[in-house]
Amino acid sequence: MTVKSSREPARAELAKLGEAELLEVIRAQPVPAHVAVIMDGNGRWATRRGLPRVAGHREGVKAARAAVRAADTLGLQYLTLYAFSTENWSRPKQEVSTLMTLLERSIHGELPELMERNVRLRIIGRPNGVPPPVQRGIDEVVRQTERNTGLTLVMAFNYGGRDELIDAFRLVARRVASGELQPEDISEVHVSRALYTKDIPNPDLLIRTSGEMRVSNFLLWQIAYTELWITPTLWPDFGGADLYRAVLEFQGRTRRFGGV
Repeated sequence: MTVKSSREPARAELAKLGEAELLEVIRAQPVPAHVAVIMDGNGRWATRRGLPRVAGHREGVKAARAAVRAADTLGLQYLTLYAFSTENWSRPKQEVSTLMTLLERSIHGELPELMERNVRLRIIGRPNGVPPPVQRGIDEVVRQTERNTGLTLVMAFNYGGRDELIDAFRLVARRVASGELQPEDISEVHVSRALYTKDIPNPDLLIRTSGEMRVSNFLLWQIAYTELWITPTLWPDFGGADLYRAVLEFQGRTRRFGGV
């Protein structure tokens, strides 16, 4: 999808506005219900500065906090962050261990603000293989925020899009094996209801940082008609204004869902 040419100059000027001004313009139109983000570039951010990769991950946590605040301020219903993929386990052991420690501390550290902002935390992904202290910390924050009614923050942790589809197909297959469902009756609805995101709407907008042109095994079923917004900005440099600019461009697109 592209922005209509008659609106491009005006929107280019709007993109230069500050965070507060952008927010005012965006609020004049409907905002997407669900924005998903592939947070990419922590390691490159650190390497370019001669720092260890963990420094980029620490800054990435700060960027995630800023994104949650901006999404909450904007009034989004769902914000999904790709925090750790199943493929990330193949990284050097020391980096993975540091990431797990950082995540465990961050989860606990963010709880007060999540409660203050009425944000509910949800996790999608496979729990197996996650270090027990990390899993316990995640479970506790999920439990404490489950009654919150504001923004739902969905964290994709130990997540892989193909794994999710395999798990969904296994669930549907068990229903067929039990006689509950006939193979010829299987529909998109049955598959959707078997996904980790069965009660979460598909993303309207997918943001990818660092300029990479791929979806990296993320929400493969759910993003069939999601609008994409790619920025060269590395994740630690991504701020609230960047989220607002992505939403502003989204508002200028015409979504056809495969129609003419």
